[in-house]
Amino acid sequence: MRLYNKSKVILALWVSTLSVSLAQTESGKTYAERLGYPEGRKVVIFHVDDAGMSYESNQGTFQAMQEGVATSCSVMMPCPWAGTFLRLSKETPGMDIGLHLVLTSEWKTYRWEPLAGRTLVPGLLDPEGSFWPSVEEVVAHAPAEEVYLELKAQVERALQNGILPTHLDSHMGTLFASPEFLETYLKVGLEYQIPIMFPGGNNKLITESFQQAMIKQLKKEGNYQEGMDLPTPAVLREAQAMGEKIWSSGFPVLDDLHKDSGDWRPDKVSFTQRELTQHKIMKFKETLEQLEPGLAMIIVHCSENTENFQRFSGSGASRQADLEAMLSPELKAYVEEEKIILTTWKEVMERRRNSK
Repeated sequence: MRLYNKSKVILALWVSTLSVSLAQTESGKTYAERLGYPEGRKVVIFHVDDAGMSYESNQGTFQAMQEGVATSCSVMMPCPWAGTFLRLSKETPGMDIGLHLVLTSEWKTYRWEPLAGRTLVPGLLDPEGSFWPSVEEVVAHAPAEEVYLELKAQVERALQNGILPTHLDSHMGTLFASPEFLETYLKVGLEYQIPIMFPGGNNKLITESFQQAMIKQLKKEGNYQEGMDLPTPAVLREAQAMGEKIWSSGFPVLDDLHKDSGDWRPDKVSFTQRELTQHKIMKFKETLEQLEPGLAMIIVHCSENTENFQRFSGSGASRQADLEAMLSPELKAYVEEEKIILTTWKEVMERRRNSK
């Protein structure tokens, strides 16, 4: 998942209808503490996105969760390998499996289409009959009513496969791209009583991610000055209020979210797969160090970088490096040494049910 960087949506249009205010929050407490975790501790969900997208994605997800520090994953139900992933997951009971809700199909040579069908959701279809490639195109063409039908179809497909998802999140952040989509996201979560992924706490890392994107754009325009003040994007200024709305609905809320491991690479023109992996291990450790106490989700994409995978995506080396980092004894040792608590969506939802 990536929160939608280009959208100018101001979520206040949606949250202005909410009766919950920040004055009602428990003063000074992180969401992790409100869930009963020890004060001052860092609680982390290492989360593997894109299970079900391909054979390689399935293999990488299983390895990262069964042998590494990854604790959770989410499946792209419209993709061809989703059913296989769910069937094989039953051989390892207790896996924390959510749904990576899909409204886009971004690769040029490997496409997927809505599960609700052409008749019910025509606005979600591009000229090829697949999902639109970009978030912008989905927002421009798809009404929230069709998004609702498609999200329900994806949840129902998982249930038909005998899997009760532990959580919901959003592929490419499309469900964060408009107030109507976000409201639909929460509506589906409430209807099925499945928690939705949302960062509504200190949001240190996700704010830095947005600001890095701003810096990149300002540099491109020739308007960046070292040390200049950068605004907090509107989508994050309203995140705390929305987090309280989600909490009051009975769901857990994240204190922070990290989504940028796919952009990490050594600062050199060429590098080996091993160098990329070592760079990512270092960056994951830096991320955990920078993380403030609370409940955070760190998103990774774990795949084997096969010749087949390279036929449709140029991200294979990065995804293999994410996988190798999750399997790294060095990263595991760091987590243990720093007394970072690893958790799952299933656990945090159980804690939410038992919290006030």
